[in-house]
Amino acid sequence: MLFNFLNTKGGVNLYSCLYNYWAEDELIGFHDRQMTETAEIKLRRIERRSGLAMWRQIADEIRNQLTMMNCSVGTQLPTESVLSEGFQVNRHTVRRAIGSLVEDGFLRADQGRGTYLARKPLVYPIGTRTRYSDNLSKQDIEPSGKLLGIEVEPADMRLCEAFSCPTETPMYRVETLNYGDDVPLIYAQLWFIKSHFPELPRIMSEDTSVTHLLKHYGIEDYTRKKTLVSAMIATPELAEHLQLQEGAPILVMESLNIDGAGNAVQLGLSYVASERMHLTLEN
Repeated sequence: MLFNFLNTKGGVNLYSCLYNYWAEDELIGFHDRQMTETAEIKLRRIERRSGLAMWRQIADEIRNQLTMMNCSVGTQLPTESVLSEGFQVNRHTVRRAIGSLVEDGFLRADQGRGTYLARKPLVYPIGTRTRYSDNLSKQDIEPSGKLLGIEVEPADMRLCEAFSCPTETPMYRVETLNYGDDVPLIYAQLWFIKSHFPELPRIMSEDTSVTHLLKHYGIEDYTRKKTLVSAMIATPELAEHLQLQEGAPILVMESLNIDGAGNAVQLGLSYVASERMHLTLEN
């Protein structure tokens, strides 16, 4: 649903010599003499999906394609008329899709001139050592975090399996909200064995970084044992946390981190605002 792997056959060359796009299996051409940075984008008919507005699907398509193409800031989009004809929707639908991307800061609309890429999409690599702060800092984005709450709960079967611990083992469940340049990106639920990190409430109230917590307990390095990725649409609670519209696409990461001896130290469920952050899997 969220991973749109692009087929560049029949793509559009933005504001180069020729627009090419597929509409009802017929190739149509458009010409523009303006010289600007170019990008390939495929305009195709968008099929209606239940539970997701058409304008939202078009906004996701535009964002996903520009992200996959690694376009530079300032790349210009086709006009509303070109987009509406290529996606086979009315101009109001395209205008609303572009408006949502402008509001989010992804695109910039200059009256009388056109619409441009305002910022490069945030790409979040997932590998053996996945560090939130490092990933954002490398892209000149300021990371920050907010602690939403800490609760103690008994380990259920899923947690017992992940941590190889007895049933009913007391666990800390930590809720955080992670930001990039003050924009909410990830709502996370994190689990730790309570007896292993007795001072966790105090430490994480000062700094929500998992790396900081583990270092306090002498764990200088930790690695990602597994990451499972799935997709869902934003519930009212997630939409409120991530400042999204209800029904917006969400990527869900379930991750397990281990120490140097192979012992599980932290299990996490991360709900990612996929329209702001795209995941890449590293070997």
